[in-house]
Amino acid sequence: MSVDDTGSGADGDGRVDPEPAPDAADSGEDPLALRLEGLILGAERRYTPFQAARSAGVSMELASRFWRAMGFADIGQARALTEADVLALRRLAGLVEAGLLSEAMAVQVARSTGQTTARLAEWQIDSFLEGLTEPPEPGMTRTEVTYPIVELLLPELQEFLVYVWRRQLAASAGRVVQAADDEEMVDRRLAVGFADLVGFTRLTRRMEEEELGELVEAFETTAADLVAARGGRLIKTLGDEVLYAADDAGTAAEIALLLVETMANDETMPELRVGIAFGTVTTRMGDVFGSTVNLASRLTSIAPRDAVLVDSALAEELIRTQDAPASEAVAAEEAAAAEKAGEEPPSYRFALQPMWQRPVRGLGVVEPWLLTRRGDENDRS
Repeated sequence: MSVDDTGSGADGDGRVDPEPAPDAADSGEDPLALRLEGLILGAERRYTPFQAARSAGVSMELASRFWRAMGFADIGQARALTEADVLALRRLAGLVEAGLLSEAMAVQVARSTGQTTARLAEWQIDSFLEGLTEPPEPGMTRTEVTYPIVELLLPELQEFLVYVWRRQLAASAGRVVQAADDEEMVDRRLAVGFADLVGFTRLTRRMEEEELGELVEAFETTAADLVAARGGRLIKTLGDEVLYAADDAGTAAEIALLLVETMANDETMPELRVGIAFGTVTTRMGDVFGSTVNLASRLTSIAPRDAVLVDSALAEELIRTQDAPASEAVAAEEAAAAEKAGEEPPSYRFALQPMWQRPVRGLGVVEPWLLTRRGDENDRS
């Protein structure tokens, strides 16, 4: 969309009389691309950006902000928008007009949705095409095969997308209503962990692109599965690194050790190192920010291979929740006292070993702790 068009075709009450859509020959675009667009959008091109804004009852400036926030390039005054585009503008503007969302929040809704679905759409199309080894009919290209595949999958994928979104929304809403106060809904105390493949830069120079892509996909898939199964949340993946969060220190620690153990048992994977920090985290558009996140990243960069480093706040939280003893000496005293009293000694999942204090750029001096499993916890199911 562009904000410099005064447009035409609007009648006295602001409604727009769209012209018929041009055929492929007039537009100069690929006929198959236009057919795919029509199939996926379920509507034909009818409006210029100005006409769409007028029909939706919003200003060109606001319509352009929504369009760009969703991740789409300016299209000048091409007649490329549909009734669905008009309806989307009308709905967002209606939420603002009703006072349910501020204008800035509506733009954030457009941006977060656009960013998330853009990656999903790219991955799905790439996957569909990669899975095609033999076209159903001789002489058909992969591009031509895309149409029938999308035609078959579109309704099912749409239903599945809505289902997953509702499930995720329910989970997020549950976390919000359990927050202690309104401030905790935005600035929350979380455990944040970074897991990083060691020597990934060297691997990129030695491995073929396809092989490297398979390794990254295997790492991301394994990490995502482990994080989700143990009750954490995968925030994002960055090729050789994943960022996750958990509501409590014990969950974050368990995920970190499982990640290291799983990768160590896979001969095809590089070594892994993990850093975790616990503290106040600012959440925005599904991402996390703040000094706690920065500290977790720094701990990862100094962590030994196949090891987990945590900050002092997470170590203190594990001790407070009795997931780890304050020291092995304390654990030994507790075990002796329990034996003397004929009771079971405390059962700790983790062990903590203080490491040398060291200065960390931008964060001052930090005291990292080495996190390991303790005793027969390695025999867990």
